[in-house]
Amino acid sequence: QVQLVESGGGLVQAGGSLRLSCAASSSSFSPNTMDWYRQAPGKRRELVAQITSGSRTNYADSVKGRFTISRGNAKNTVYLQMNSLKPEDTAVYYCHAINTYGNNYWGQGTQVTVSS
Repeated sequence: QVQLVESGGGLVQAGGSLRLSCAASSSSFSPNTMDWYRQAPGKRRELVAQITSGSRTNYADSVKGRFTISRGNAKNTVYLQMNSLKPEDTAVYYCHAINTYGNNYWGQGTQVTVSS
């Protein structure tokens, strides 16, 4: 069973930056799309950014111009560069992937806290 392992969360002041990383446990795992979702307390999980195998990207309106999603050369890693962070970006961030068979994979989540 492939696992997605996230890292890079933490506490940062408003206006600061963080870089999240997500790597699949199998080097042969090559998903079609990889995404970052987030869930704040009391709110629904929402899509933050998505990148396809062809490197097409899609962002939530709330993060456009501040966040950048990218994939590593191995194609089974994904990064989220978060700049100009705001307190409302505080959430647990989850890595997600879909393989060619339509199977969904989720990471365990990493906490991002932005203080004002």
